[in-house]
Amino acid sequence: MRIAQIAPLAESVPPRLYGGTERIVSYLTEELVRLGHKVSLFASADSLTTATLVPCRHRAIRLDQACPDPIPSTMLMLDRVRRQANEFDILHFHLDCLHFPLFRHIADRTLTTLHGRQDLADLYPFYHEFDYMPLVSISNSQREPLPDARWAGTVYHGVPAALYRPSFERGEYLAFLGRMSPEKQPDEAIRIAIRAGLPLKLAAKVDKADIDYFEERIRPLLDHPLVEFIGEIGDDAKSDFLSHARALLFPIDWPEPFGMVMIEAMAAGTPVVAYRCGSVMEVVEHGLTGFIVDSQDEAVAALGMLGELDRRRVRARFVERFSSERMARDYVELYRKVAQGRLTAEPARPERRGWRKGATGKAT
Repeated sequence: MRIAQIAPLAESVPPRLYGGTERIVSYLTEELVRLGHKVSLFASADSLTTATLVPCRHRAIRLDQACPDPIPSTMLMLDRVRRQANEFDILHFHLDCLHFPLFRHIADRTLTTLHGRQDLADLYPFYHEFDYMPLVSISNSQREPLPDARWAGTVYHGVPAALYRPSFERGEYLAFLGRMSPEKQPDEAIRIAIRAGLPLKLAAKVDKADIDYFEERIRPLLDHPLVEFIGEIGDDAKSDFLSHARALLFPIDWPEPFGMVMIEAMAAGTPVVAYRCGSVMEVVEHGLTGFIVDSQDEAVAALGMLGELDRRRVRARFVERFSSERMARDYVELYRKVAQGRLTAEPARPERRGWRKGATGKAT
């Protein structure tokens, strides 16, 4: 198939450091090329790909201090995609809803993966207006606020299986990976680790919007001898960081659309201890790949049960459920339905395994 992947311009594809959406676009693009498809990637010029790169900006926006407004560059990219649209069987957008007005006339040749939260008030009327644009959710929980949108399917994110070197040893510390932001609750991770008496390493970026939160809520906690703040890390350091961890702490407090770090930890053979929010119940298999908890008390108790989990099984379940090959094949199935006019809206199919309190602590 002739496939166009349209990525955000905020980061290169793949990103140099943090950048979940652009990283997924990269994994998907490379896997589609490997499967024999003809792929063009619309992205910043500093992107690296085996597909045909269509450079739409000289540099990723986040690394360019001379770019205060991303809209002009993004609109120029969308105009270029529109002018080249007839060269492709499918246009796969990763820009949320920004492109809808420009591509409404060829909606039946587009697919849009929504990577962010969908529970914001202004989104419902927008998707109601463009209810013929086919959408892909990255978890079933993500689509719950928009039940009437034209959902083509749910495709879970995937990571190249060879990218992470799993370790099946116990691990030396607890890990926190991602952003220093209130919804990710790194302060909660610190308190859990201290209560459990286990060292915690935080590998996380601090966005400009979160500087006050970091300075007021996190920095005072970094003086504890069990806590080490590493800062933002890239793919080259992520495998060792996760594989040597005893567990990944994921104490979120928001409707997480997917949570890439959970499957990255599983790829390294590392179990996940996560709060019951958003996609967690679909990603973590309680008692198998980690534990789903509702409080600090339960999180501390779960850390004491990590020895019951088989890290080899954690890695095996990652390969079965969250490899980039599985992700790419799921998307190709949707592409073929779009190209053949067989795409129909489908209801969400919940896939959740939660915490059932009791003596056994087994999954429901």
